[in-house]
Amino acid sequence: MSSASVAEEPLLSMRGITKRFPGVVALQDVQLSLHAGEVLALMGENGAGKSTLMKILGGVTRPDEGEITVAGKAVEFSNVRDAKAQGIALIHQELMLASNLDITSNIFLGNEQRSGSLLRPLDRRRMKAQAEALLARVGLELPVTTLVSRLTAGQQQMVEIAKALSANARILIMDEPTSSLGSGESEQLFKIIHQLRANGIGIIYISHRMGEVMELSDRITVLRDGRYVSDLLRADASHDKIVGLMVGRALSNQYFPQKRELAAPTTRLVVEELELPGAPGAVSFSARKGEILGFAGLIGAGRTELMQAIFGVTPAKAGRMLLSEVRYAPKTPREAIDRGVYLAPEDRKHHGLVLRMSVAENSSLPNVATYARFGWLDRKTERRVADAGVKRLRTKTPSIKQAVGNLSGGNQQKVVLAKWLAMQPQILILDEPTRGIDVGAKAEIYQHMSELAGEGITILMVSSDLEEIMGMSDRVVVMHERRITGVLEGSALTQLAVAGLMTGRAHDVDSMAVAS
Repeated sequence: MSSASVAEEPLLSMRGITKRFPGVVALQDVQLSLHAGEVLALMGENGAGKSTLMKILGGVTRPDEGEITVAGKAVEFSNVRDAKAQGIALIHQELMLASNLDITSNIFLGNEQRSGSLLRPLDRRRMKAQAEALLARVGLELPVTTLVSRLTAGQQQMVEIAKALSANARILIMDEPTSSLGSGESEQLFKIIHQLRANGIGIIYISHRMGEVMELSDRITVLRDGRYVSDLLRADASHDKIVGLMVGRALSNQYFPQKRELAAPTTRLVVEELELPGAPGAVSFSARKGEILGFAGLIGAGRTELMQAIFGVTPAKAGRMLLSEVRYAPKTPREAIDRGVYLAPEDRKHHGLVLRMSVAENSSLPNVATYARFGWLDRKTERRVADAGVKRLRTKTPSIKQAVGNLSGGNQQKVVLAKWLAMQPQILILDEPTRGIDVGAKAEIYQHMSELAGEGITILMVSSDLEEIMGMSDRVVVMHERRITGVLEGSALTQLAVAGLMTGRAHDVDSMAVAS
């Protein structure tokens, strides 16, 4: 810890926190403490109670039992405003900015500086000057008049932090702050976190990325099934120890299944000189039957756009594709689905699922016509298929009638997979398949991916997690600025080689063998 001692009185203390919802105890006698100038990692599987605990701290919901003290003073929060008044700021995983407003307006939204004039009630000059100072503090070199809609995800994250600092936050809660950031933007965020810690701000850092936790945190608090499990100093923590506390069991080999040997590889998909809208050149690669083909690259490298072209969302401008040696040129997702090519998108909540609909209804959506009998939906068949998907992927849900919006991230991802598996895919495209998913659920998703590949399904996996790319891929296609810079396999597939190609520095890895 840089500026605080564990022996000192904590900046924040939460004791005996209990929260009940109808039919479930979300938190039971949970404790948490945070010191000034400390980065506390809060870890646990999806459904462990992290979000509920932070909503209580942020004033979004009230506990049924327990007490909270800030700087030694007992506090109660009836709403978010009460929490902000105590210097508590929550930066959500899904950023809460108004994209149609500029940076200054977003920083002071709800906390505008008044001029006292009837003609010009807002003191825009003062707000602009303060916004410029705040951007300098977080290292964002942009005009404060820039529209938020023009910012990258990393830049928006900096604006959120500046907004929190404008309200004199002394406790900052960061929920999966790097989930949509590239490596460069993440490094910038880490620098800001170190600066905030040095300035005495206490930070609660929620992340499923173990490397970040080990790099940033001073201490780690683990929750499991709504209960406090343990506190660990970073010096006493290890990957296996943290995972064991989170899931109540050991996950061996970094939770990646053993890679399979492809016997007599058969080409399933051929992409030749495919030109994507806005790309500087064409891309070519091939994918084999029963292969997990990883796609690595920084944000903006063009991986998602390539997957959308293969799925028919944005048809390519030129080039050709062959699927099982037959010409394949989908102009719509429906055409891709009819050929057995399915996409589990990066944003499963907005593009992969209808959250208000049930598990069963989501399972039948892609192929609802096959469930029709005399113009009516055959609910019996729908239930049978949904039940089979739940059992196959071991989805944790009270029933198939449960709305998927009430499931954890890992179980939502399983519903996405189940709906496609019911249709017997040839190619399954997984765009960031484990983003926002805890380590236990990740291990299950990885195991299912390996099993599906073993059944002959070709998996195209886009991931920004280099550990995931290395652990799951049989081969890796690396992209940089919408070009393919290399395809790596075997002994050539190393983190150094992938990182070099991702950043356009192929000359750093001249000794590697590049396979196509």
